[in-house]
Amino acid sequence: MEKKKKFAVLDGTALKLIALASMVLDHVGDNFFPGQIWMRVLGRAAMPLFAFCVAEGFCHTRNKGRYLLRLGLFALISEIPFDLVTAGEPLEFSHQNIMLTFFWAILALLCYERITAGKASKGQLALGCLVLLAAGLGSVVLGMDYNLLAVGLVFLFYLLRQNPIPVRCLAGMAYHALLRNVGLYWFGLLGFIPIFLYNGKRGPGLKWLFYLFYPGHLLLIYLLKRLL
Repeated sequence: MEKKKKFAVLDGTALKLIALASMVLDHVGDNFFPGQIWMRVLGRAAMPLFAFCVAEGFCHTRNKGRYLLRLGLFALISEIPFDLVTAGEPLEFSHQNIMLTFFWAILALLCYERITAGKASKGQLALGCLVLLAAGLGSVVLGMDYNLLAVGLVFLFYLLRQNPIPVRCLAGMAYHALLRNVGLYWFGLLGFIPIFLYNGKRGPGLKWLFYLFYPGHLLLIYLLKRLL
């Protein structure tokens, strides 16, 4: 137990900051330095970290409806900057931003909790699982960023929330390796290293920074591309 405590040195805010740094490296490398593969390699760590933080946020928030509303609001705010960077036009509907993916995952989890609330029967549990499965498949049909991988990781981290962090990480790594086992995507497994070091504490918060940073950095990248 002491050894486990010794190495659990990262709180939730630290995980989010690492995820942000990884995401910026990925997006800057992709848009300005395509030959710098190391930036894309380190950038693969962002998505598993964000998926874990979103699941943790849902488990510990005091108001799950407001949590969903915030994700939905910033998903809408982020869509135009995301489309400008990825497609060069303000509205392009074949590929949606990752905030919308996480909103979709949390919406499905809210439905799952409503269906399975209380002493759920086997039928209710089966229906709840069907909702999660439908949401995962829907994320593919709707063209959401990281679709089944991101949605599935949020579900997995939520469903295993009562298990120790190593168990949740190993399950997440197995799922990630199953769905993303080609080229640079293998390096997404790097994102599970900070999660292994998670101490279960929230940290200082900085909630609005994390919501604002995603659309803000995309808009900045787009403006820099136009200037350069």
